[in-house]
Amino acid sequence: MFSKFTSILQHAVEALAPSLPLQEDFVYHWKAITHYYIETSELEDTAIYNLMEMIIKYVAYQDCVVQTIEVQNDKAPVTDTNIPSHLDQMLDILVQEENERESGETGPCMEYLLHHKILETLYTLGKADCPPGMKQQVLVFYTKLLGRIRQPLLPHINVHRPVQKLIRLCGEVLATPTENEEIQFLCIVCAKLKQDPYLVNFFLENKLKSLASKGAPNVISEDTLKGQDSLSTDTGQSCQPEELSGAAGMEQTELADDDLSSSLDNLTVTSLPEAAVVRPNQDYNLVNSLLNLTRSPDGRIAVKACEGLMLLVSLPEPAAAKCLTQSTCLCELLTDRLASLYKALPQSVDPLDIETVEAVNWGLDSYSHKEDASAFPGKRALISFLSWFDYCDQLIKEAQKTAAVALAKAVHERFFIGVMEPQLMQTSELGILTSTALLHRVVRQVTSDVLLQEMVFFILGEQREPETLAEISRHPLRHRLIEHCDHISDEISIMTLRMFEHLLQKPNEHILYNLVLRNLEERNYTEYKPVCPEDKDVVENGLIAGAVDLEEDPLFTDISPDNTLSNQEWLGSSPPATPDHPKNDGKTEVHKIVNTFLCLVPDEAKSSYHVEGTGYDTYLRDAHRQFRDYCAICLRWEWPGSPKALEKCNLEAAFFEGHFLKVLFDRMGRILDQPYDVNLQVTSVLSRLSLFPHPHVHEYLLDPYVNLASGCRSLFSVIVRVVGDLMVRIQRIQDFTPKLLLVRKRLLGLEPEGPIIDHITLLEGVIVLEEFCKELAAIAFVKYHASSTP
Repeated sequence: MFSKFTSILQHAVEALAPSLPLQEDFVYHWKAITHYYIETSELEDTAIYNLMEMIIKYVAYQDCVVQTIEVQNDKAPVTDTNIPSHLDQMLDILVQEENERESGETGPCMEYLLHHKILETLYTLGKADCPPGMKQQVLVFYTKLLGRIRQPLLPHINVHRPVQKLIRLCGEVLATPTENEEIQFLCIVCAKLKQDPYLVNFFLENKLKSLASKGAPNVISEDTLKGQDSLSTDTGQSCQPEELSGAAGMEQTELADDDLSSSLDNLTVTSLPEAAVVRPNQDYNLVNSLLNLTRSPDGRIAVKACEGLMLLVSLPEPAAAKCLTQSTCLCELLTDRLASLYKALPQSVDPLDIETVEAVNWGLDSYSHKEDASAFPGKRALISFLSWFDYCDQLIKEAQKTAAVALAKAVHERFFIGVMEPQLMQTSELGILTSTALLHRVVRQVTSDVLLQEMVFFILGEQREPETLAEISRHPLRHRLIEHCDHISDEISIMTLRMFEHLLQKPNEHILYNLVLRNLEERNYTEYKPVCPEDKDVVENGLIAGAVDLEEDPLFTDISPDNTLSNQEWLGSSPPATPDHPKNDGKTEVHKIVNTFLCLVPDEAKSSYHVEGTGYDTYLRDAHRQFRDYCAICLRWEWPGSPKALEKCNLEAAFFEGHFLKVLFDRMGRILDQPYDVNLQVTSVLSRLSLFPHPHVHEYLLDPYVNLASGCRSLFSVIVRVVGDLMVRIQRIQDFTPKLLLVRKRLLGLEPEGPIIDHITLLEGVIVLEEFCKELAAIAFVKYHASSTP
């Protein structure tokens, strides 16, 4: 009560008294704070009483104590004193002084704050938390000072040194009343470093300095003091001119400061029980404090700490990046939390739930089970895992290059290999399905190029030499996942195929090269022979016998010059022809290829022409869009515009299409005997592969007339064998055409479900085969126009 009356009286006196010059006013408020500690000290301990006498003498020199002061614990909280008001007044004076002066000019009040080490003293009082709540007030003062003062303060030794010390106090104890102020202070420091990245060197404290700062019990050597004070040795920062001014005059004061520091080291500072602080060394205390606060029970504090870490990892300073990854526990924090959240997931989660759970942003990981109408067991755990993975992904995406590589490798080694791989390699079908669905979701979600590279190496390995049948299991996980594409469980097959389909859409050259291209480099699937006269009889005017010219076919109206699709600005991104391989007039060739695919399925097995809106033209728009997207991705990989000359290829080497294409071709060969959903996924992956603008991929998958070497197969040859089998089996089915049309209409929702139709799997397979051939024809046509447009 008395303190409140005193505060009111003081404000009244200040309001009525004439205004003082800013510096005198500033000094008045500071002395009012220091005198509070002298006037309220009622200490019985002789040692502490003697120290207080030293402080009084120290104030006579207008300087302050630098080490911790232990005072009695039964004092009133700081909010019952005038200290917060005096600190606010000091801050307002500093801001007013800066506004009244030219930009960059340091005023007398700021000079006083720097010269008399006021921030050092405030750090001391905050560390002792004397009176209770003082740490909170000090954190607020530091935060506002750095945030409101425009001139750079951190380069000053009497600013960055106490700031560094105060950083060490942050995050030491979790769930304290000062957590909010701690994170605000740390974030303003991070923001200042983001503005001027070179300043981070002041916060890379070496180990020698850390040991010296602890001090000996009774004496501090001269060499150690020099190591502490000379930050040019620690950080490469030379002393500022203002730091050197008055050095001779302060020599006596600094000696007193050293004596006081040595004496204060003997005192025991009472502290709260500390959290398990992740601090293997003191090299990068700013990161360590933020890491500790990411564990805060308060989600808002944890998110702010994550934001601060993201600012720090993006700093371009190589020394900071090296220290961050080698001398802090950032890598361990990211991967250990990923591992723990992954392990917290239920053993079995519906793959559809994993796929359809809403998009997760790491800063918005808020979920209420009661408010969610589509809740399912494990949704909270799944969102937490995906949210943290998104944070890791974004952190690596924003990080400095060397830091990003180190972080991504840590995720690869500690999480992908250490946690995910055992789950993917298990034999339980339920476990395989859940783990593959999670891998699929992670593949879809990753956006960082560096993390994507590590994920690709994890899934596929780093091999780039051609595959051999004897070595397809060289990378066990790759082999297992590809085998799962042909698993006895259709659910596992579909999920694994979908994972590969999304993987093929990622902007990483190694994916297609590892799965397909490395086996096609030498074109040893071809047999080189000159064109025979008999081959010319097959085609008349560029058309297969009985085929219709594309420009006269009403299904091709979308590709006429007057149609909107003729405006093909996007084609400029397709790979250009090289001087060694000039483009041919391929009109005849493309007509020939398109009609070959369209005529591949016999008329008696076709049903699309009986249903409106299912013609070939429906695939053209999608093919245009998808091929444009693939060209944009692949342009930077500098693929050739034409196949490698056969004269330069090693055609004698044995050809193996590779494990991935082998499984896809095997699946395609059984299209008439597989479930509808499996067939859709197999053909979807093959169409994705066909869209890649690489000449060897185009030749192997889309050229029906390539001269295959003995014992080799291509996509076209596989389909031809399926069609041959189909022609035999059609003869055994009564009313084949009406049943086929009825199945198509049911699949399109044009007919209600009725009695089960005989041979339903075969009929659905025929429909998928017909649609797939139309899709391949559209892709071939679009790719031809892309290569023929200048």
